[in-house]
Amino acid sequence: METTPLTPYARLPRAHARRTILSSTVDAFGQAHWLLAGPERGSVYDALVVTVDDGRVHETRLSAVTARYPHVDALPDGGFVVADARRRGNADHVQVFDALGRPSWSFAVGDGIGHLLADESGDLWVGHFDEGVFGDDPLSSPGVRCWSPTGEAVWTLKPASEVEYVADCYALNVHAGTAWAYPYTEFPLLRLRAGRPVTVWTTPVSGASAIAVHGQGVALFGGYGGDSDRLVLCTLTKTSAEPYAHGTLVRPDGSAIGRRRVVGRGPRIFVQAEPYTAWEVWDLSAAE
Repeated sequence: METTPLTPYARLPRAHARRTILSSTVDAFGQAHWLLAGPERGSVYDALVVTVDDGRVHETRLSAVTARYPHVDALPDGGFVVADARRRGNADHVQVFDALGRPSWSFAVGDGIGHLLADESGDLWVGHFDEGVFGDDPLSSPGVRCWSPTGEAVWTLKPASEVEYVADCYALNVHAGTAWAYPYTEFPLLRLRAGRPVTVWTTPVSGASAIAVHGQGVALFGGYGGDSDRLVLCTLTKTSAEPYAHGTLVRPDGSAIGRRRVVGRGPRIFVQAEPYTAWEVWDLSAAE
């Protein structure tokens, strides 16, 4: 099986090495962000977002953060959204901060957040894992939803009519106004656009953790057990994703990836291996 190396993309400056990395992502515009906190973190704490954009570094201090298990992303106005993966009771667990790091408002999107990605307009696409889908929070039971940055429901997946079953959103890709989801149990590929019908393709791949899309091409990265670094390239037909190549993604030095975070943005899969200080990337559009 052919190995394909990732390419270095962005690195957290060494000056921040002593802080705890709470979360990290690559936003809709290609900027990498790290959410950092000091060793002493209470139920309400201050945090630092370090942004790396083509080698340039910017810092934003966030005040009164409440998320215990945070997801972070950037908004197009320079602000940030921080969401707690677990919602406590009826609490608002999504905080929006302005460009100066001040809390602006908060709202709820449902328990069990596995993925939270803002698009270029600032809308928030949220994919939930199984405890959110099957729990007692009705906001998360659809499995995939889109919210405005002020907490208004924009779009909701309707499993009964649009896809047979969603138990867990394994992968989510958001780019250029379109979201792509890959849910358990049947692992179809879903194209999601607010105000338009869902398009569904069957896939032959189980357990992937990231997807990349370019034209009629799709890449599925990850899998169960020994397939954790698997990369499957497919062509979209009318109803299915048909594989034409199999490979393995590796670190730039050729080593296995190990524990990682992943983010899908259009044709690119961003991978952040433990200890989560650097993002690396693979681009489907360059591979075709």
